[in-house]
Amino acid sequence: MTIEFMKNVIVHRRNDFSLDKTAFLTIHGMSQNPAQSPPAANIRERLRRLTPYFGSQKGIWAVAVLATLVGALTEPMIPALFQPLLDKGFSENKLPLWIIPAVVVGLFAVRGLANFVAQYALSRITNDGMEKLRSRLFSQLMKADLSLFSKQSASTLSNTIVYEVQTGAAQLVTAVIALTRDGFTLIALLSYLMWLNWKLTLLVFTVAPGLSWIMKALSRRLYKLTKESQNATDNLAYVVEENVLAHRVVRLQGGQEHQVARFKQLALVLRRLALKSTVASAAMTPLTQMVAALSLSMVLVMALYQSQNGASGATVGGFVAFITAMLMLIAPIKRLTEISNPITRGLAALERGLNLIDDAQEETQGRHTTARAQGAVTWSDVRVQFSADTQPALIGISLHVKPGETVALVGTSGAGKSTLVQLLPRFVQPSAGTVALDGIPLEDWSLSNLREQIAMVSQDVIMLNDTVAANVCLGQNADRARIQASLEAANLWAHVQQMPQGMDTVLGHNASELSGGQRQRLAIARAVYKDAPLLILDEATSALDNESERSVQEALQKLMQGRTTLIVAHRLSTIEHADRVVVMEKGQVVEQGAPAELLARGGAYARLHHRGEWASEPR
Repeated sequence: MTIEFMKNVIVHRRNDFSLDKTAFLTIHGMSQNPAQSPPAANIRERLRRLTPYFGSQKGIWAVAVLATLVGALTEPMIPALFQPLLDKGFSENKLPLWIIPAVVVGLFAVRGLANFVAQYALSRITNDGMEKLRSRLFSQLMKADLSLFSKQSASTLSNTIVYEVQTGAAQLVTAVIALTRDGFTLIALLSYLMWLNWKLTLLVFTVAPGLSWIMKALSRRLYKLTKESQNATDNLAYVVEENVLAHRVVRLQGGQEHQVARFKQLALVLRRLALKSTVASAAMTPLTQMVAALSLSMVLVMALYQSQNGASGATVGGFVAFITAMLMLIAPIKRLTEISNPITRGLAALERGLNLIDDAQEETQGRHTTARAQGAVTWSDVRVQFSADTQPALIGISLHVKPGETVALVGTSGAGKSTLVQLLPRFVQPSAGTVALDGIPLEDWSLSNLREQIAMVSQDVIMLNDTVAANVCLGQNADRARIQASLEAANLWAHVQQMPQGMDTVLGHNASELSGGQRQRLAIARAVYKDAPLLILDEATSALDNESERSVQEALQKLMQGRTTLIVAHRLSTIEHADRVVVMEKGQVVEQGAPAELLARGGAYARLHHRGEWASEPR
């Protein structure tokens, strides 16, 4: 009965801010009815997936289980003391007085030491497993195909790696140790009861079918509600993230009330699921206790009947010991009936992390490497279409850039300029055609080596919450002299010198203490430090005032010397030194040539020039 009882205990890129809930669920691959998801694997298969993280420390597991077993074995010794105490101590007065305190103190000393060792081993297993799983998740995230970041929001990913792993590991490992402790306690008490009176003890087994059915049914219900609650939590977290990122737009548009209503609607969904989970979890305890109480009452009646008829031959001490041990069964049974809740929640949380590892497929790459590329870039009949129901971003682009050439890409918003340059570091994949560096298709390059050849300064400047120096030399060994030279080249060294710790000053979240122009110049310093043969300037000076732009243009001119440079143009001053201008419209190249030559033609470039249409396309 006990084995069957224990077995059944555990069976059961930031997108457009106007996305509504349905679009969000579609992007993240979530169903609005999680109940329709396929059934989960059995408990053994699900636990086996966690073995590499939480099961590798067999020695510590052995210590935890052994300490738990020792603690459990002390449980029946407590009622066992009543028999000699009553029979020999009170009735016959033959029990030495010193034995009682010696046994009691010794018993609780062993019990306390065993619980301490088990608790420490539990903490060690939990924290070591969390560290392994988190490290694996973050490492996989760093190598994941970029499509993952368009399918899952930043809040979902951070919640999975940080909070779900911690919550799941703590709940599951604690529950497994509790299951072991209470299981051993139950076995020990039942064994003692069998030794005292096996006939009465057999009545306990009558509750097994009822307990198993109740726990199995409620555990399945709780697992389904837990999965739904995870999705609802993600939805709620996404709304918070979205409104934090778009707080200026929301206030400018007067959308606070709409966003509050949107948040409240999702919060009510989460509240409803939480209440349902509480009902399923809370119902398990009284139902199982009622079944257990029925069994206990039957045992007590039978024990009294045997005692009144003299059939058992039990002494007063034996009878009290039996009743005490029977009543002590209630506590482990109660805890075991409640244990399916943390096991279910812990498994569901950890499985989300494991599913992320499965979903975060690594970027495909080749093996070609070189110390330094020459910088020749070729697009051959390239087409990019992000989805079947949208217009292509690029259509049949064929373009060649020679090593050391400076090419400016111009066009109105949505022309495809940024998409064209995003193909080079393989942030965007072509739907058709080939992009090559030095005549070698990009998919044949080692990704790390390919990206070593490219430095990029874009309009969207992203900085890490680290020091100025660490942001400049990101991904490379720090050379303070080179860092200073790079900051000087970007016209930022004078400002850095005024910071509290100079280049060792921590910038905070996305360098929020710096102005937009200073952040962009810091990005330029990063490109200077990288010293890559291929330079991409995607609206690199768009956030600078005229004075700052003039000082940075000199640095950019020095930086571009001897490098292949692609400039997504925002201002006329940005392209006046370009060797060639490529004009794009609706994803196609419509005109290219030297700036003066194109002006003389009076074509698309001349129209843009005269109208002053130098605008960046939305990301």
